[in-house]
This record gives sequence, structure tokens and C-alpha cells, in this order.
Amino acid sequence: MADPHELSEATRDRLQAELDELRTHGRIEMADRIERAREHGDLKENAEYHAAKEEKAKMEARIAQLFGILENAVIVEGGDSDVVRSGSVVTLRYDGDDEDEVERYLVGSIEERHDDLDVITPNSALGEALMGAAAGSSVTYATPNGEMTVVVVDIA
Repeated sequence: MADPHELSEATRDRLQAELDELRTHGRIEMADRIERAREHGDLKENAEYHAAKEEKAKMEARIAQLFGILENAVIVEGGDSDVVRSGSVVTLRYDGDDEDEVERYLVGSIEERHDDLDVITPNSALGEALMGAAAGSSVTYATPNGEMTVVVVDIA
């Protein structure tokens, strides 16, 4: 079984709506676009046809991606926790930075992105180190250039 994708219920609903739209209207519109492009003549030199086929391939890849995410979706609710978990918004300060140099991140799936927050996935090195950490604690994680330490300033 594939790794579960932890999503909020709102994100799951949004992704399901996107998948439904692509599978129905998206495919119909793309077929119409390809058909219109075919009418322009020789397919070997028809840039509009090739562009439409490329966009169709990208759309089908997104459909497959959404299907995989939704097939393995686990609904989680972030916030209202004393420890970092999927869905939490964390405020971090990197070791050695000034007290007022903090950064806010959303811990969860990239599909959860909102409020212009960068995302830390729970299975990344930093995400794994943060999971279960409480406000005020320091966590260390491995990077290609050595270990780094961050302080969890706040959890929302």
C-alpha cells in the first residue's frame, strides 16, 4: 500500500472537485481542442495540435496524481494541539538566529498550501524531526551540509 496522504477535509473535498472537473469537463474540452487543431491540416507541422496533445498529457498526469492522493487520503485536523502534527502551522527559529528572526510553515501535504505559507512535509527530514515536538523545544535534523537545529517557537 502506498504512503497515506494526510489531508484536511476541506483539501480532500477541493481535490475531489478538481478531479471530477478534469475527468468530465476537462477531458471533453481537451478532446474538442485536439479535434479543432486536427482540422488545421498536416499533423507533423501543426504546432497547435502538438501543444494540445502536450496539455492533454499534463492533464492526464494531474488526474493520476489526484487519484493517487485521494485513494490514500487520511483526514486529519490540524491546530488545537500542544505538539506538532500534520495540519499544524509552526513558527520556527533557526539555531543562531536572532529572537525576532522567525519563519512560519504549514506541516502537511503540499496540496494543503494556504495563506502563502511554505510547506514542510511530514516525511521530510525537518518534518520528521518536528512531528510530536512541543513549543519551546529544539529539534535537530540532517541536511546535505550537516545537521541543523531549529527551535519551535509556536504551534497553531
